[in-house]
This record gives sequence, C-alpha cells and structure tokens, in this order.
Amino acid sequence: MTAYSVYVVELSRKVWTENRKFREANPQFNGVVECLYVGMTSLTPEQRFKKHKTNARSLKGHKIASNLVLKYGLYLRPSLYRHLNPMNKTQAMDMEVQLSKILKRQRYAVWYN
Repeated sequence: MTAYSVYVVELSRKVWTENRKFREANPQFNGVVECLYVGMTSLTPEQRFKKHKTNARSLKGHKIASNLVLKYGLYLRPSLYRHLNPMNKTQAMDMEVQLSKILKRQRYAVWYN
C-alpha cells in the first residue's frame, strides 16, 4: 500500500498582491500570518516541493506543478503537517481539505486544489 502525505508550503506575500483569485479565496486573511499552499502527495513532501519548483511534467507531458508554488513557493512548513502523516490516499484527500479549513480559521491565506 502506498503511503500518502499532506504538506504545506509557505508562499511569498507577493501572491496576495499579484493574484486576484488567491485574494478572493481568502477574505478571512488578516495580513498578519502567512500565505500557504496545502497539497497531498504519494512522494515525500520534499520530493513534491522540488517537483513544484522545477515545473515538473508527467511522462505524458501533463503539467504536475502548481503555478502558485512554482512562482511564489518559499519552503515547506513541516510543523503544520508532519504530525498528520502518513495516511492512505482517501485520508490524504480528506485531510488536504480539512487542514486547509483549519488554517483558514487561524487566519492564514490558503490555497488548495
């Protein structure tokens, strides 16, 4: 069985000023805490972050990197996710949404797919 993980990437504050969709998705953001991206992966969070930052593509040529992380991703925030991993795929899919909602309630600006 493949183990899955959720992960959190801190994004540059530029995402707030440069990306309208990001701003619109985060009316709760108070400008004090960080902008974040939450994802899930069957890779290690470190491997997945590297794929984002290199604009990786699948063997079939499909883009597998988030433009937000490619352009604005700074580094992983393991203190926000390490305690949750590993899990199965269904749990990871659910946890990606749950963790995003938890972080939004804490006034972070958050993007997830």
